[in-house]
Amino acid sequence: MSRTEHARVRVAGFQPVQVLAGLVGLVYLALGIVGFVRTGFGDFTGNQDHMVLGFLVNPLHNLIHIVVGVVGLLFAASSASARTFGWILFIGFGLVGIWGLMITGVISSNPVSGLGNPLNLNAADNWLHLVTAVLGLVMAIMPARKKAHVETDEPADTAVQQPVTTGDTVVGNADVPTRPVPQQTAAAPAGHHRPSRWKIHRPGRAAH
Repeated sequence: MSRTEHARVRVAGFQPVQVLAGLVGLVYLALGIVGFVRTGFGDFTGNQDHMVLGFLVNPLHNLIHIVVGVVGLLFAASSASARTFGWILFIGFGLVGIWGLMITGVISSNPVSGLGNPLNLNAADNWLHLVTAVLGLVMAIMPARKKAHVETDEPADTAVQQPVTTGDTVVGNADVPTRPVPQQTAAAPAGHHRPSRWKIHRPGRAAH
């Protein structure tokens, strides 16, 4: 009988990248909600001095934060989607961070200077966005915790056990009906006569 074992590597349990995706989602969702409390919904792309924890915001900026927060919470449901969220953070916030450096004058060349500053970005926003982009890259390439599962393919034993007869006892399957074993009588050898139970009286002798 042969047995075959197959080892499959699978993702084991809740992953750290999912925790990070959920935390980032919560932070940005909170920033967006608090930002709307500060700015309201008027002057959607204005450059007013509305600040949250040192970050300049406006309604458009708050809306982006809320969208990022909701996406982060949804994508934290699985390891694969959490890594996808990491790539979104890396690419999206990386571009916004570089654009913010151009707006604040850290990078002198700004090919889209005609757009102005619709997100009301300042230096603190740029640092937040660049750090988020780096965190997104870490999430995207973070190795997953995995576990090897060994699966065994063992064929069922279909052979029928045959009973072994020893005397009057049958060894084997209990369901096999038993038959009595006939007793064999040894044949008498040729020329041998069994003794008779009758006595023979010969003439000439008196019976005593």
